[in-house]
Amino acid sequence: MAAAAEFAPGSALWTHEVLGLRAVVDGAGAVRLTAGADHSWDRLVPLVEVVLTGHGRTWSGERFIDTTVGSRLVLRDHETVMDGAWQRTTIRLTDPRTGLAADVVLSSVPGAGFLRSQVRLLNEGDAPLHVESVSTLTLGGIADRAGGLDGLTLHWADNDWLAECRWRRTPFRDQIVPLHRAAHGHDGRGCFERYAQGTWSTGRHLPVAALTDADEGAWLWQIESSAGWRYETGEREGAAYVALFGPDDAHHQWRRTLAPGEEFTTVPGVLVHVPTGGLDAAFGELTSYRRRIRRDHPDHRALPVIYNDYMNTLMGDPTTDKLLPLVEAAGRAGAEVFVIDAGWYDDDAQGWWDAVGEWEPAAGRFPRGIQEVLDAVRRQGMTPGLWLEPEVVGVRSPLARTLPPEAFFRRNGVRVTEHGRHHLDLRHPAARGHLDRVVDRIVGEWGVGYLKLDYNINAGPGTENSTENSTESAGAGLLGHHRAHLDWLGSLLDRHPGLILENCSSGGLRMDYAQLAVAQLQSTSDQQDHRRYPPIAASAATAATPEQAAVWAYPQPHFDLDDIAFTMTTAMLGRVHLSGFLDRMDDTRAALVRAAVDVYKRIRPDIARGLPFWPLGLPAWDADWLAHGLHTDNATYLAVWRRKPLMEHATGRTDRTAADAADDRRVLPVPRLAGNRPRPEVLFPADAGTEVTWDDAEGHLTVTLPRADTAALIRLGT
Repeated sequence: MAAAAEFAPGSALWTHEVLGLRAVVDGAGAVRLTAGADHSWDRLVPLVEVVLTGHGRTWSGERFIDTTVGSRLVLRDHETVMDGAWQRTTIRLTDPRTGLAADVVLSSVPGAGFLRSQVRLLNEGDAPLHVESVSTLTLGGIADRAGGLDGLTLHWADNDWLAECRWRRTPFRDQIVPLHRAAHGHDGRGCFERYAQGTWSTGRHLPVAALTDADEGAWLWQIESSAGWRYETGEREGAAYVALFGPDDAHHQWRRTLAPGEEFTTVPGVLVHVPTGGLDAAFGELTSYRRRIRRDHPDHRALPVIYNDYMNTLMGDPTTDKLLPLVEAAGRAGAEVFVIDAGWYDDDAQGWWDAVGEWEPAAGRFPRGIQEVLDAVRRQGMTPGLWLEPEVVGVRSPLARTLPPEAFFRRNGVRVTEHGRHHLDLRHPAARGHLDRVVDRIVGEWGVGYLKLDYNINAGPGTENSTENSTESAGAGLLGHHRAHLDWLGSLLDRHPGLILENCSSGGLRMDYAQLAVAQLQSTSDQQDHRRYPPIAASAATAATPEQAAVWAYPQPHFDLDDIAFTMTTAMLGRVHLSGFLDRMDDTRAALVRAAVDVYKRIRPDIARGLPFWPLGLPAWDADWLAHGLHTDNATYLAVWRRKPLMEHATGRTDRTAADAADDRRVLPVPRLAGNRPRPEVLFPADAGTEVTWDDAEGHLTVTLPRADTAALIRLGT
């Protein structure tokens, strides 16, 4: 352990050689994290930024940096320990005026290109402190090769229902305008920010973004929270900074009062840096990091094929008579898990949406009991699964009256109601006890091995848990529930180690690595149009590891063979979520579905360890050609789509011009394989006219898809 007095001003008390980071200390003991070796102190940001009520900021604006307390924090000491494969450095800071202590824990693995950070606040003073925001990680001194900002590009992802993972890019200077600091004596008051709103953590944006430079260096960051998050980037003295936060008062109604002796720990944030290789290399490093932090589970290696009866099929209306033919057909197609989705509990003439909560099978849907269908699933060699939405109780459910009021989200003393549902607070023992009994019955007694855990409401900023002495803020209540929810999910896996949990939230509206560090799979979308799914599927590896990214493949008996191959290919570099009326297909169509599943089963060990890349860049929503790949040690896989322009689908245009014919081919750069003479092979569909040619000198693959709205899965092997 080293104290502040042992360091000369400007010296580095911590370094990360792979990332090129240094934590430096000045003569007064202030600590900054910097991305460079020669930047002036004014370009950097305090290691922790804290807004306390009554202290605020030193430069008012939209930024959550330049905080008064952050500028006062000084080094107390620091130490580094090894924790298994992890190296953890704790830098301890203190504010002499208020007695607030801030312990910054920087975690990494030697040789890896990531840094994970959390901050622990402790009130060592003799008066309460009211926290309005606290950073998880701050970094300053980011610049392009010329030492400025003109070469930087900003990347972020918009997210919405049916339109997840839509990556955007713009020059940094388009968002952060140069304001001639020398003339004004200050940087601007604004920044580029993105944040969550309400209980859908990714209902607006992904908690992931990046800065790249002209030399293909990249800084990529991720915030791990389902209960509010925010990041900002902007300019300080001609260099860029990045600051990551969990929930705060201004955006999430989060405030936390720390009485003397009380503490609070932030949500985690992670930073990745690659000097070359751009976003592909950065997301490869982030993928490896995500695999390190998640709970180990056999599903991450087995990657079973999942059939789910919902999408474009039963759509929440399962019955024994409808399910049994699908069970048999799914077994023939090669599925290994069969999930009965929404509606299995619905025995209400008024509909199930606002009556859910007890999770008992509907006698009208299963006159001989739901076990008849579950047994049929097992006879086909598949694991039975069920859909649940555990955090909600319908307003017409008996549980809305029998559970205590404190078991639900409340604000201003009134129970929260949203879209016909109340929201459980899993900090309350009655709420958790109810859900434990439900899951132990379904899994322990019925033998269900897969739970699709959905979440279809945005319940707002959270819940205010009133006590005799105080009322917590809504955002603090949400964070408390969020942490209890994660603990509950972990407890299910402790009791039922083989259980597979799918994280769903109207598709991908809670697609964050707080959830995915515990759940095995992530639903990527509710998108029902197979032509609009490819940009979501192709970008899903930015939000989840490929083996956790569940993508719908819903072939139908009325599809032609191109349509079936298109929808199957869309899912084949992630987790296949098969659906569709397979029981009504003719032999030719059924054989094509089975061929896709067989190919998937051959390549899935590589999916579980592959690193993503995008030969044509991260796809635009309306792109005609899209490509997504995975690199492994011995092979490279590419999913390639050629789509008719979306407007043509809307207008019904079918005429074909000479220019269209020239669009049959795309050149896909794969420079990593240049000089290796890989052999290109079309894995699926095998006989649809796809042609592939490799240029070894240039490292380019030329793909020909002779018809619009077709797709192919390609392997480049040695």
